Amino acid sequence: MKLKIFQVDAFAQRVFEGNPAAVCPLDSWFEDDLLQKIAEENNLSETAFFVPCDKGFELRWFTPAKEVDLCGHATLACAHVLYQHLGFTDEQICFQTKSGELLVGKSERGFSMDFPASFPKPVETPKELLAGLGISPQKVLAAFDYIVVLNNEEEVNALSPDLSKWMNLDLRGVVVTAPGNTVDFVSRCFFPKLRVNEDPVTGSAHCELMPYWAQRLNNDNLVARQLSKRSGTLACQIKDDRVILTGKAVDFMKGEIII
Repeated sequence: MKLKIFQVDAFAQRVFEGNPAAVCPLDSWFEDDLLQKIAEENNLSETAFFVPCDKGFELRWFTPAKEVDLCGHATLACAHVLYQHLGFTDEQICFQTKSGELLVGKSERGFSMDFPASFPKPVETPKELLAGLGISPQKVLAAFDYIVVLNNEEEVNALSPDLSKWMNLDLRGVVVTAPGNTVDFVSRCFFPKLRVNEDPVTGSAHCELMPYWAQRLNNDNLVARQLSKRSGTLACQIKDDRVILTGKAVDFMKGEIII
């Protein structure tokens, strides 16, 4: 059996930027074990699979280790593949996911994704989190990740955490953030439990970062940059309990999987 596969750099304006995701369009669902094996073989932070349905497309995301409930950059990559390669022409794509219905539209600015917001709350800081951090945080919050707020962009850039200390944390991962020098806020994202030590550009993390920074900066429209080695920029907007993330994507590879 041969399957189409695309590798797309999301939240990027040229190749080797942003976050790479694999995209596999399917006619119908395979067994979960096979989907997980494909994701493990791809060895990217996310492999996305989608199947046509009455309300658009069913969409699922897999890291090399497990399926996840939400992924921003791989959703953007799927939208790019549908519009660029598979002849999709509607104004908006409707994805049915484990996080509910996700809408993606196309404009001159790129692809705009409508995601559920997650509102961080103060939390008692786990000892393991502090042990791996190696620096005193300004504050620690929690949504589906631990969110560590530092003083400035320089501290975020310089951070070199001991990820072995974070393998047994109860949440998905650790997102470190601070005010930006040339953008509104910056971040770095670490998910060692998912075998993604540092994710290049993490759309889902901005669903929890944006509510915090919008309130702190008293602004519902912000520009964010993730300070990984590849890095990437996201335009972020909050509307009630939704976050709109906008970014661009470019092709890196088209091919076939033989199974």
